[in-house]
Amino acid sequence: MTPAQSRLLETLQEDSFEYFVRHANPLNGLVRDKSREGWPASIAATGLALAAYPVGVKRGLMTRTDAARRTLATLRFFAHAPHGPEADATGYRGFYYHFLDLQTGRRAHHSELSSVDTAFLLAGMLAAAVFFDQPSEREDEIRRLADALFRKADWQWMQNGSAAVSHGWMPGKGFLRYRWHGYDEALLLYLLGLGSPTHPLPQESYQAWLSSYRWKKIYGIEFVYAGPLFIHQLSHVWVDFRGIRDEFMRRHGLDYFENSRRATLVQQQYAIRNPRGFAHYDECCWGITASDGPGPGTREVQGTKRVFHDYIARGAPFGPDDGTLAPWAVVASLPFAPEIVLPTIQNYERLELKGGQGCGYMASFNPTFPVRPKHKHGWVSSYSFGLNQGPVVLMIENHRSDFLWSLMRRCPYLVAGLRRAGFSGGWLG
Repeated sequence: MTPAQSRLLETLQEDSFEYFVRHANPLNGLVRDKSREGWPASIAATGLALAAYPVGVKRGLMTRTDAARRTLATLRFFAHAPHGPEADATGYRGFYYHFLDLQTGRRAHHSELSSVDTAFLLAGMLAAAVFFDQPSEREDEIRRLADALFRKADWQWMQNGSAAVSHGWMPGKGFLRYRWHGYDEALLLYLLGLGSPTHPLPQESYQAWLSSYRWKKIYGIEFVYAGPLFIHQLSHVWVDFRGIRDEFMRRHGLDYFENSRRATLVQQQYAIRNPRGFAHYDECCWGITASDGPGPGTREVQGTKRVFHDYIARGAPFGPDDGTLAPWAVVASLPFAPEIVLPTIQNYERLELKGGQGCGYMASFNPTFPVRPKHKHGWVSSYSFGLNQGPVVLMIENHRSDFLWSLMRRCPYLVAGLRRAGFSGGWLG
């Protein structure tokens, strides 16, 4: 890495970290889902903030005292928030609603009790519990509350009578009909559920999840397939998968880290080939994932009818793809393939996609979508998202120092979950 690239990463990390300073409620620790005035908090963004604060301390962006104060406000809120089957509660059975009112902390947007977003929230709490290890009254309370909140999650209840875990639950309606099957962002969910000392998932739960993996060969690259790039990143924010393997990965002779590297390379190769003929796609302009978009709607662009989406899980190479790219998703692949990620970040810097908000890259842009007045980058999202900025902060740090990975290697619940899932080798040895 060149000195210029190193400075670029430092600046980008600092800009993205600012999201969690600017868009958090200091009274309850909740973090706004996206940078839109009046928008609710999301529990996933809040979990990422809890993991990001220690990085802020390490990099001199926040004092340890301030980080502990913000963390404790968050943990105290969840420890005392309304918890029950009522439609306006904060959570139920140790799980929490996807969206919460930023001020009151109660359920917002008629959202579901989300199993996977709760996993991201709990992972942030566990990271905080490891980091704040000093024998002080404040840090003692952080560790105690994080432990109690993790133990509260009833993973067996969230199975709803089946092996695979439900996506969530709605008050008055019951469990959602979808379950976490196949390779997706729920890898972390299963590891934490398996590691629970109070309501652990059975080992058959992880086997049910593995049973629907899709192994594919694309552009000569073999890997466990998932189209959106975020799927290959979010669990990796917390877990160092280098050299450790479960039963599936042992059979295929690789690990999940290498799998994410291959998925990243496929994304770049798809952009180089650009089969749908979208503007700007090339070796330094890629990154297809779940993201904001310019739609919904259909437009004719240079004689071709194009369908554009709003927020949707875009994927490569099988779609959906409407020409929308997410720069943050490229940054989150930095540890896997720095040799292609760094030049792409430098290209995105030249495109000036930060929007002047001081909170990192805007969520996404689409140079194919026609806008008036005409803009050289086409459509650019008006917002940043906490779920985007968190992986930027944390994966830059994992690339630079293994910091969050090293913290979570000391988390007994995660280690127990990895072992019960059948992982072995590497640092687990």
